[in-house]
Amino acid sequence: MAKAEILVLKDASAIAARAADELVRIASNAVTQSGIFSVALAGGSTPKTLYNLLVTDPRLRSAVSWDKMSVFFGDERHVAPDHPDSNYKMAWDSMLSKAPLKPEQISRIKGEYADTEKAALEYEQEIRRRFRLNAGEFPRFDLIFVGMGNDGHALSLFPGTRALHETKRIVTRNWVGKFYTERITLTAPAANHAANVIFMVAGADKAAALKGVLEGPYEPEQLPSQLLQPVNGKLLWLVDTAAGAMLSLPTRA
Repeated sequence: MAKAEILVLKDASAIAARAADELVRIASNAVTQSGIFSVALAGGSTPKTLYNLLVTDPRLRSAVSWDKMSVFFGDERHVAPDHPDSNYKMAWDSMLSKAPLKPEQISRIKGEYADTEKAALEYEQEIRRRFRLNAGEFPRFDLIFVGMGNDGHALSLFPGTRALHETKRIVTRNWVGKFYTERITLTAPAANHAANVIFMVAGADKAAALKGVLEGPYEPEQLPSQLLQPVNGKLLWLVDTAAGAMLSLPTRA
């Protein structure tokens, strides 16, 4: 994990504020270089704070090139888009519905499909179309936001699940037995082609898993977050003091 930059911040609000500044910087650079900015959103309470901040803080709102943004999702639950557990609904309620975005700028995962394989294949086809990919190519997202569970999972890549071993797909379905449900998720190889991956981790219940991911042996079957290491990009961990309490040598911001 030597490529990772680790910043320990005061709390979840500080994480959201730093993540917002990172998004503005990365988006500006991407638009300058290619005229477009692609971002994959995460679910969770800290991302929700980030999304609210981006549309309510006047400085941030005016700094984001909304008209150049292409919005994707890192994963989704097997639920309808209006379900309380939907990552899309959370992002829509907190940011997307309040931002100057056109419907065609937002690509969501169809979690409402009874067949999650159909949802995964359709979303992969959408990504291939949006990024104009040839067979076998992976997209290069400008930025992917990721959370981490207290079991060390990232996206919907859970310990011991089939999706951990996927090497060719961009998107896959994943049976998560501990929740008795299917998920649809970006694969680790797809995430690792991103220019920037930013983890946002808050809470004391994440401390042991975070130490294992960052300072323990490489055992991604147990701690899937270890799989996310961009091959030609940057990896940034934004963690609060509670989550980072067990780390040996964090960088405090």
